[in-house]
Amino acid sequence: MSNRSVRRTLGSMVLAFEAFVVFFGTLAAFGLKVADGPTVWTVGLTLSAILILTPGYLGKPGSYWFGWALQLVLLVVSFFVPWMLLVAIIFVGFWGWAMIAGYTIDLAKKNRADQNTFEIKLDLEEKKQ
Repeated sequence: MSNRSVRRTLGSMVLAFEAFVVFFGTLAAFGLKVADGPTVWTVGLTLSAILILTPGYLGKPGSYWFGWALQLVLLVVSFFVPWMLLVAIIFVGFWGWAMIAGYTIDLAKKNRADQNTFEIKLDLEEKKQ
């Protein structure tokens, strides 16, 4: 069984899926003309690229806080596109669930690994009568 962190795995899945949703939100923002075209594409594609690259960074010091910062940035940006605020709130919930559930499962796996050590002693000496 792999020793990879469940927290990292769940967080990576949320961020990767969120990158695609941000890209499609960028298309919607461009179509709704919420700002000029180059600004919409620059912000949207930059956020999508950061989201798709962040899973490679997860597990390093400060990486999960960076993930929370990304969620906050996307929450603020979502105010410019109708209905994207709801999507952003859902993804903040997914991210929070991934962090809490992943941490809990990782702790349980660590505790189970610590408890599953046992010792077997074989008595190979013949008893004399």
